[in-house]
Amino acid sequence: MKYKHPMGIGVLLGIVFGLTLILGHNVWAGKQKIASLPLEDLRVFTDVYARKKQDYVTEVDDSMLIENAIRGMLSGLDPHSSFLDEEQFRELQIGTSGEFGGLGIEVGMENGFVKVIAPIDDTPAERAGVKAGDLIIRLDGKSVKGLALGEAVKLMRGKKGSKIDLTILREGEDSPLNIIITRDVIRVRSVRSRILEPGIGYVRISNFQSKTTRGLLDAVESLKKKNKGELKGLVLDLRNNPGGVLTGAVGVSDAFLKDNKLIVYTEGRVEDSELRYNASTGDSINGAPLVVLINQGSASASEIVAGAMQDHNRATILGTTSFGKGSVQTILPLKENAALKLTTARYYTPAGRSIQGEGIVPDVLLQVEDDGEDEIKSFSFNMLSEADLEGHLENDSKVKAREPKTVVSIPKALEGDTTDYALEEALKILKGTS
Repeated sequence: MKYKHPMGIGVLLGIVFGLTLILGHNVWAGKQKIASLPLEDLRVFTDVYARKKQDYVTEVDDSMLIENAIRGMLSGLDPHSSFLDEEQFRELQIGTSGEFGGLGIEVGMENGFVKVIAPIDDTPAERAGVKAGDLIIRLDGKSVKGLALGEAVKLMRGKKGSKIDLTILREGEDSPLNIIITRDVIRVRSVRSRILEPGIGYVRISNFQSKTTRGLLDAVESLKKKNKGELKGLVLDLRNNPGGVLTGAVGVSDAFLKDNKLIVYTEGRVEDSELRYNASTGDSINGAPLVVLINQGSASASEIVAGAMQDHNRATILGTTSFGKGSVQTILPLKENAALKLTTARYYTPAGRSIQGEGIVPDVLLQVEDDGEDEIKSFSFNMLSEADLEGHLENDSKVKAREPKTVVSIPKALEGDTTDYALEEALKILKGTS
């Protein structure tokens, strides 16, 4: 990969994950011209602070007040700029590495309790017998009712070798189950693969981590060996992939493009935010047909990959319009392991499109009929997008958004129907082009 990278500035892409380089505060300040301070407005701030100290009904810790003021200042900018305290900074780094001490379960909330979405393969939770659909009602005897999901996750994580007692409600069981699990280091695999049919492979990327590119290349080689030869086609599944590190997105794109093809570029107010990334490693599947699956849960780094494949006509993009996060966040460390996550640039596809607030419109758009009525709805019509977030950046692109080449109507899924209609359509495309 060839980078135009003036000073190694760290960038963050994604909703949940992402961290490439940490940029020191002193380096940043030394490169910028500090604007004059609005002294009159700052006097108002100090007056408010003094009134609080003197007149508020109870005493409030000064550091907490300052932190809340910082959070408020950043939250008014856009949905992705924020102050990260020590714990939040650590969680961000965990998302990048894909490695942490815990149980190995994907969880959500249901009726105030923690619901197990799925145990991760070969983890302490799976080995202890935790099952998808289990409701966790107590953690070490403490009720989870009323806890936020993040608080419950924090309780479940811990050092390797430490134990935790889960009290679980399971359908078909007359009484709660107690399962004691010994925590271990959990390594989240961002890349999974399999052969769909002879000659046709499937690769799923759940998020973009620092090791995702290596994982993808290994997966492609493994699929070739299983197929006993070159692949005739490949499905790259980026559905519900919230993003991640920029280098992961660039590396994955590079794996399917010829040398020197532009992958993505960024632009901001300062010179250091202007970056260009080009392919350099060659096409790992030697030009075989490629279908990229996206939906409204595909964001940021996922959209970089989809946009690069689409602009270079390297793949057919199939699914529904993506999330639309086209901004770049820089991580600036502060004192005591805290950090500032600040939006510093927008990124653009090779053709100069900004997907900010608009997303990637697929070449083949999936739509679902609503119970036989005339109205046709998008397959993910009820999901949140960047444009729904309060204070989101506007799209500044002068390049017109693309329209779908084809619209495919799919049946409305009935209860118990597990058919993956998007994957079926991808197979039809590959069989038609292979």
